[in-house]
Amino acid sequence: ISAEVSIADVVNSDDVNIYRQLAGGVTCSQLLHGSANPVGGQSAIVKLKWGEFPENMLIQNAPGFIKFALGENVKQSNWGNFNTVRFPQTRMGVEQVFYDGFTRANEYKAKWKIYKARSSKQKKNTTAPRVDLELEALAEILDSQRFITCHSYIQSEINMLMHVADSLGFRINTFTHILEGYKVADKMKAHGAAGSTFSDWWAYKFEVNDAIPYNGAILHNQGVLTGFNSDDAEMGRRLNQEAAKAIKYGGVSEEEAWKFVTLNPAKMLHLDE
Repeated sequence: ISAEVSIADVVNSDDVNIYRQLAGGVTCSQLLHGSANPVGGQSAIVKLKWGEFPENMLIQNAPGFIKFALGENVKQSNWGNFNTVRFPQTRMGVEQVFYDGFTRANEYKAKWKIYKARSSKQKKNTTAPRVDLELEALAEILDSQRFITCHSYIQSEINMLMHVADSLGFRINTFTHILEGYKVADKMKAHGAAGSTFSDWWAYKFEVNDAIPYNGAILHNQGVLTGFNSDDAEMGRRLNQEAAKAIKYGGVSEEEAWKFVTLNPAKMLHLDE
């Protein structure tokens, strides 16, 4: 769990990809950490402004987001002998990381609640709990003040994380990549999760073998808020072509396909207004 770190601290406004993405019509991005940890860092939502200062790229008053991840990237048990000492080594271990983290966050919230109650009564010798930036971020999730964008692929883990969230009283805002989303679209709809998927990527690692190009259309037809993401600088500036694949694979209307790369992602980021 590395919830205490933030991409907002390291925005690089000189990256040539800002220019290239603007050339392809992209106006806004959510900058996310990598997918090595079940709970990664806090993301940054930026307006792409070539040559601006980094702090001027950050969208003011944008809602807080954080990166979660599932699958091979976080358990790393097949990454060679060097990685076998790292916890977790199994998908069940990944689930336990979430429960452990949020259990500690609830305990942290309880300590601060007690402290504030005592302070309001002006009792002497009341010592504040130690501020923990990692648990602060997890507590914000529990209080619906920070939203989750989760790297995901297979149906068992998508189900698992929704179950974890339901049992702890919060919601998964968006599953990204989610190439087996078509298998659990009804459950995603019931939970209230959005899906930001690849249009037709598949077979680049074992856990995406069941990917189909109709995934986006099926999610959309089940009533899931659906978008296409790129995960690639070159593909990112051709999102118009990615949107067109929803028409080719699944017969989504042109208007709805455009929303896959415009309005729908904005809704996922709570910036549609």
